[in-house]
Amino acid sequence: MARQSMREEIVEAGLAQFHERGYNAAAVKDITDRAGVPKGSFYNHFESKEALAIVALKRYGDSTRMPDLADRSVEPVARIRGHFEFLRDQTVGAGVARGCMLGNFGTEIADHSEAIRETVHQGFVDWAGLLSAALAEGQEAGSVRADLDPDATARFLLSAWEGTLIQARAFKSADVFDSFFDLTFRSLLAV
Repeated sequence: MARQSMREEIVEAGLAQFHERGYNAAAVKDITDRAGVPKGSFYNHFESKEALAIVALKRYGDSTRMPDLADRSVEPVARIRGHFEFLRDQTVGAGVARGCMLGNFGTEIADHSEAIRETVHQGFVDWAGLLSAALAEGQEAGSVRADLDPDATARFLLSAWEGTLIQARAFKSADVFDSFFDLTFRSLLAV
């Protein structure tokens, strides 16, 4: 069986290292060791660790099932809830040790790298756009409060989610997710 490209192996290893350890703690040597490739091959595929981080951030977004938010075959509120349940389950499955990579990079490195800041910004804009569209669809269907601004509500949900992840990691407990789900689906969005 042919070996997958070294570039792909480096991207996957970089994504894992960045998500587990953060940007600053993920050295290029750690990434290439994890990928099982020579350190020199890293620079054949990436100009810098920053360049790899941008690719890894985009790959992370693909791994969070964002397109499910646009799946019109599923009722909008169920779609939004299912999305956050998937993210919660990923976090719990990782021992409540990793947060959202967008949020992690937004706090760790966005002030020091304009390219990473822009990638994080675009990731949040894309995510909020999908949530906003699902919220608007829910309003049309009568399953989401009509008095909510979908764009502002989507941004609020992302802020609440990121804060919930920080608390879950700080408390090393999945219990904090209960408040997010209760307040979001029983109070905020409920008609």
